[in-house]
This record gives sequence, C-alpha cells and structure tokens, in this order.
Amino acid sequence: MQIRKIVLALSGLALAASMSVQAQVKIGVMASSTGPIAFVGIPQKNAVALLPKKIGDLNIEYITFDDASDPTQSVQLTKKLLGEEKIDALIGPSGSGNAMGVLAFMAEGQTPMLAPVGTSAVVLPMDDKKRWVFKTHPNDDVISEGVVAGMTKRGVKTVGFIGRADPYGENWYKTFVPMAEKAGIKIVANERYSQKDTSVVAQALKLIAAKPDAILVAGVAADAAMPHSQLTDSGYKGHIFQTHGAASSAFIKIGGKKVEGALIVGPLLAVPDEIPDSFPTKKITLEMVNGYEKQFGSRPPIFAAGTYDAGLLLIRAIPEAAKKGKPGTQEFRSALRDALEGTKEMLASQGVINMSAKDHSGFDHRGRVLMTVKDGKFSMLKD
Repeated sequence: MQIRKIVLALSGLALAASMSVQAQVKIGVMASSTGPIAFVGIPQKNAVALLPKKIGDLNIEYITFDDASDPTQSVQLTKKLLGEEKIDALIGPSGSGNAMGVLAFMAEGQTPMLAPVGTSAVVLPMDDKKRWVFKTHPNDDVISEGVVAGMTKRGVKTVGFIGRADPYGENWYKTFVPMAEKAGIKIVANERYSQKDTSVVAQALKLIAAKPDAILVAGVAADAAMPHSQLTDSGYKGHIFQTHGAASSAFIKIGGKKVEGALIVGPLLAVPDEIPDSFPTKKITLEMVNGYEKQFGSRPPIFAAGTYDAGLLLIRAIPEAAKKGKPGTQEFRSALRDALEGTKEMLASQGVINMSAKDHSGFDHRGRVLMTVKDGKFSMLKD
C-alpha cells in the first residue's frame, strides 16, 4: 500500500512537471553583443531584462545567443534555436543583413521572427517567407514621410543622398526617392559608403559639387556621424537630414559639434523629457526609458526599443495563441503568427502599432518626431 502511494505521488509530480514544461514558452533572442554592430546588439540584449518572465499562466524562457555580428553565425544559431531548443518565436538578429539571411530558415521552420532592424526589406514586399517576419521598428516609408515633410517646409528643391552600402542604405534610397520626387524634390547626387570606411571625403566632395539644398544621410549611429562630419569639414552649408538610425547617443558622441544642427526624424524615446501629453504612447515610452535607465545607468538608444516593443507584441499575442495550441507545438507557433498579424492599436515605446497581412511593421506617424542636435543632445522641433 505504501509503495503504491509513493508511485502515485511520483506520478503526480511527473505529471505536474510535464504540465510545467508544456506551459513554458521559449523565446530565442539573437543579439550581436560582440563584433562590429555590438553598439546595436548590446542595448538589444540589455532590453531583454525588461521583458516579462510570465504572461498569463505561461512562463517565458529567453534563450539568448550572440552571433558576433557574423551573418554566418546568425544562420547557424537560428538552426540551433529551431532544431535543438525548439523555440516558439525569435527576437533578432541585430543587423539588417543578418536578419535577411535567416528569415528563410524561420519561414521553413514556420516560427515567428520579430526583427528589431531598420530595413523594411525584411517584411516588404510581402511573400510566403516574410509572412513569418514582424519588424519591430517603423518602416522606412513612415520615417521618410517625415523627412520629406521637413525638407518641404524648409524650401528644399534639390537633395543629395549618401547611404550605407547595405540593405539599410539601399532600401532607404529606394523608398525616399519616389516620395521626394512626388513632393517636387529632385535627387541630384547619389553616393554610398561602408560602415567600415574611415573616410568618405571623396563622396562628400561629389555631393557638394552637385550643390544640393539638402543632403540625406542613411546611416546608423556612429557611422551616420562620419559622412555628416566630413560634409561639415568640407564646407557644406545646407541642411543635413538623418534617418531614425541616427537617433542614438553614439551619433552625437562621435560627431560632436560637427553634427550640431542635424535634422533627424526618429522616435519619441530620443527626447523623453519633451514628449507632449497629447501623444498616446507617452506613458509606455517613459516606462521603457526609465526602466532601462534604472537598470543600466543610461538612457536607451532606439535599438533597445526594438526588443522592448517585440516583448509588448508577445504579451498581447501569446495568450491568444495559447487558446489554439500548447507552447512547443506547431499549432501554437502558427496561432502566434496569426495573433501578431492581428495586432491593432497597440501602444508601444516607438508609437502605435496596427498590423495587417500586408504590413508587418504596423507603425504610423504617432511616435515619429522631427529632432535636431542642440548643445550636444537631441531636441524636438515643432515642425
């Protein structure tokens, strides 16, 4: 009798343990916390500490890998997360090129990927592979719309473009040019640079020779400061616009006084002390900024927001997916994808998100502001 009781007790414990395992959602996180794009990956990895460990009745496990900024490692680690860890979703990778390289594997594994990257190419044009990818930063057209509006208000008629020679820069040129031309702005120069370059003086001189009213730099953080600084050193006196990729303290730290007056269209979180009460996302943005600063001693760059907003999306989607399948199953992962795509009017740190079958970023103009660099910090402009 005693042995039977013990056996039943052990069986009960085994069943409870089994149920506990089943109730655990596995989220892979791939952040380039070392290598050339560590300035992006480190704050992304840090932001994981702000994500919930439990959503509803489900425990959340975050399995974090560093791909060392190497696209080949991104692929290898993605296969490991899918095959060995059997994750339910992936947040990452950090770089645009890295994300482009793994999305086919995520689609093959029919597992949602929340990509905290700049380029819209991970979700556009939509196809059978990209339907598994959700971009957790505003698409380039949302930011470009703000850039064009800022140029128009300043009477810009001609513009020179210089962007990174990668998916970020290329997609920005592809997005910006038709929008600018529609607004009556002519593109008079088009240059590229590598994030590893130490000088773009030749490109800067070509841009200046074209005599544009303004120049748009499509770069990220510190590398966005290099063209800007060298344009200033070379005597350019027109407006210099930057994309949301420059909304980082590294841009100001590297550029110093040479980037004073830069015009950046980016997220509210870059100017948390100036957010008007009329913005619906103010509370969420401040929660993210204050939480990050309390834990890591500095205000978060835009890169951390991509991870944070991925977490907010999952908070909404996971309970819905759990109604249709158990974590660890294909039913759950498919339902999670559907729930993410069905996100409506969700307040996030970078704005308001409305997903659809055609739009897997979902951000609109709410949360986008025009800023300048004044006295060594970002400052919001009213126009």
